[in-house]
Amino acid sequence: MASNSGQVRDYHAFPDDELPEGWCRSSLGNLSELVSGAGFPIKYQGRTGLRYPFFKVGNLGDVNSGELLTETPDTIDNVIINELHAKIIPTNSIVFAKIGMAIRLNRRRMVGVPCCIDNNMMAAVPNGAALPHYLLRFLETVDFMALTQATTVPSIRKGDFESISIPLPPIVEQKRIVAKVEELFEQVNAAKERLARVSLILKRFRQAVLAAACSGHLTADWREKNPDLESAETLLENIQERRLQRANTHSQRQKIDEIYSYQEEGDSHSLPENWRHWALDKLCESFQYGTSKKSEPSGKVAVLRMGNIQDGEIDWNDLVYTSDDEEIKKYKLNPGDILFNRTNSPELVGKTAIYRGEHPAIFAGYLIKIHYFKELDSSYLNVCLNTTYAKHFCMKVKTDGVSQSNINAQKLGKFEVPFCPLEEQHEIVRRVEALFKLADVVEKRVAAATARAEKLTQAILAKAFRGELVPTEAELARRERRPYETASELLARINSERESKGASKLTPRNRNQQKARRTRPAQ
Repeated sequence: MASNSGQVRDYHAFPDDELPEGWCRSSLGNLSELVSGAGFPIKYQGRTGLRYPFFKVGNLGDVNSGELLTETPDTIDNVIINELHAKIIPTNSIVFAKIGMAIRLNRRRMVGVPCCIDNNMMAAVPNGAALPHYLLRFLETVDFMALTQATTVPSIRKGDFESISIPLPPIVEQKRIVAKVEELFEQVNAAKERLARVSLILKRFRQAVLAAACSGHLTADWREKNPDLESAETLLENIQERRLQRANTHSQRQKIDEIYSYQEEGDSHSLPENWRHWALDKLCESFQYGTSKKSEPSGKVAVLRMGNIQDGEIDWNDLVYTSDDEEIKKYKLNPGDILFNRTNSPELVGKTAIYRGEHPAIFAGYLIKIHYFKELDSSYLNVCLNTTYAKHFCMKVKTDGVSQSNINAQKLGKFEVPFCPLEEQHEIVRRVEALFKLADVVEKRVAAATARAEKLTQAILAKAFRGELVPTEAELARRERRPYETASELLARINSERESKGASKLTPRNRNQQKARRTRPAQ
């Protein structure tokens, strides 16, 4: 290859004189037949057990890169194929999206069985000049979105696919490149799997920390050094007494008595000596629903919504705002306020987060703000509400709607907090935050390693298609003093064989007509 002055250049843009010896530049249209899919009416979908799988664009996500696409619930037979005017895509063809936002996902998959595809897809059927796996791996380096037309719905014309430029090595070199790429990818994928397992371990670690925190195990040593603390019963009596003193009417006092007469179901005997399970409405003054007024794209104060509640904290992305002074005054958040997501899909209802005062904000109607008493640390409450124990409570008490579940303030008030002295709550929060900080450091390192692994995948492909991953066939041929077939000779041979097959299919009459046209003198 010609010198690049030490600079790595994009192999997609190499001029022919910079290609490795024995290579040539070809195009996808010259190396394969491009076949469009057919429409797939609903009446034919969902039929199983017929002869040919019918892949839809969504099926591209059913397998990972490099895996064969072989199964789908949708199958058809020859009768349906004829009716749909569909074409049978042979094994080892490469399929991909040609219409819609699925193009952005840049998924290329190889089919492992004869099949049909829908009209949002296209297939590249290799003609023998390029190995299917070589073609697949190269197409994975091409950003198809760059080929789309500037329309409302992204689409790519067949001619644009056909013109994709591909560096082509001799066929035996292609085999070595594919084998080396797959070998290296296997190692990279193994590393990715190990990193993914670390992420899962960290998730379990955090839940284990929360469980230990809310059962008293996390601070067992601390209690031995601090035995003389007010009990959970005493603290609760103080809260109840203050509430009764502030009550102005008989009905208010009666309501307070009803709250504190509730008998918890949790087993307080499983908790440390000074702990008790207390219902949340015994520890909190009130539960406030958020604003139902329409928000704006911009304004004075952010309006926090369901999507801003993530992993116990506020996510400050994707914000909406309000400038309504009355709403701002009524729903203003103060540092330490806890927000509870009361409505969402069953697995997401019950998410909580603590507002730390990062930016002025109010909260939307699908959230509940918890007004807690001073004996309850808000960060400790946030810890409790993010445990697996709390998730099980939410799944038990939620009311299921058509598409969403709901937990109202009355049900939330019956969540039983593993309550302990305030000093121990502070110590629990300190230890949880320290352990989570350690987990965050590990998680950042895992994310960085995962990103490097992704870059390594692209680096492997880049070296492969620059001719730097394995010895070139030209080098080996010189070393072994033997001839070899260059990529240009390979293409010429494939084209010649294709023309011969086409000519053999002509009828005697057609061959005579063709011969007559060749020998007819120019007019």
